[in-house]
Amino acid sequence: MKESNECGKLYLVSTPIGNLEDMTMRALNVLREVDLIAAEDTRHTRQLLSHFDIHTKLISFHAFNEHRKAEGLLDDIAGGLNVAAVSDAGTPSIADPGFYLMREAVRRGMEPVVIPGVSALTFAATASALPVDKFSFLAFPPVKSGRRRKFFEAIRNEGKTVFFFESPHRIAKTLPELAEVVGPDADVAIIREATKLHEEVIRGKAGELAERYAGHQWRGEFVIGVYASDLEAQNDADEE
Repeated sequence: MKESNECGKLYLVSTPIGNLEDMTMRALNVLREVDLIAAEDTRHTRQLLSHFDIHTKLISFHAFNEHRKAEGLLDDIAGGLNVAAVSDAGTPSIADPGFYLMREAVRRGMEPVVIPGVSALTFAATASALPVDKFSFLAFPPVKSGRRRKFFEAIRNEGKTVFFFESPHRIAKTLPELAEVVGPDADVAIIREATKLHEEVIRGKAGELAERYAGHQWRGEFVIGVYASDLEAQNDADEE
C-alpha cells in the first residue's frame, strides 16, 4: 500500500499496431498492475485486454477530451494512483493522444515512464528501404488543396526522407500530387497494413506509382515515405 502522500506513476504504453504477438512483456505487466488505464477507445482496448486476460479498469481519454480530463488524471496520480495511457495502436503521442498529458505531467514535476514498443513510423522507416540516417515525420497531410500543396512542397524542400500517414480515401489523390509537386522521379515507399495479415510494401518512383495505381481502390492504414531523387546528388555535391 502507498502512503497517502506518495505520488503514483504515469505510464505511456505502446500497444501492437496489428499483430498481437508484438505486445511486450513489460507492457503487459504494466497494464496488469496499474490502477487505471486511460484509453483512446475503450472498446478497442478492452478487446486487447481481454485477449491477454487483463481486467484493469478503463476510462476514455482521447483527442476530444484529453485537455478536460488531463488535470483530473494528474491529480489522481499525485494522490497515489498508477495510470497507464494507451492509444488504439502504436506509441502514444505519435499522431495519437498522449503528448498533452505527458507535457502537463512534466510541468507538474512528475517523471512519466515510457514503455516502448511498436510504432508504425519506425516500422515504415525500416521497411521503406529509403535513407533514414536522418528523416522527418509530418503526420497527416491537410485536406484542403492549398495547404496540401504547401505540405508536399515542404517535402520537396526537406533535404531528407519524409514519412507521413495517409487515409485510404486519399491515397489515389496523394500519389499524383507527389509526382507533380515533389517530382516524378522521387522515390516513394507505401507501407500498407504494417504487421497485419495483408501487410504490403510498395516501392517505386512517384510518377510510376501514380500511373500504375490510377483509379485503384485502396484499403487499410498507410505510412508513406518520400525521398526526392535529386537529394543524393545534391548531398554529394555539398560534401565535396
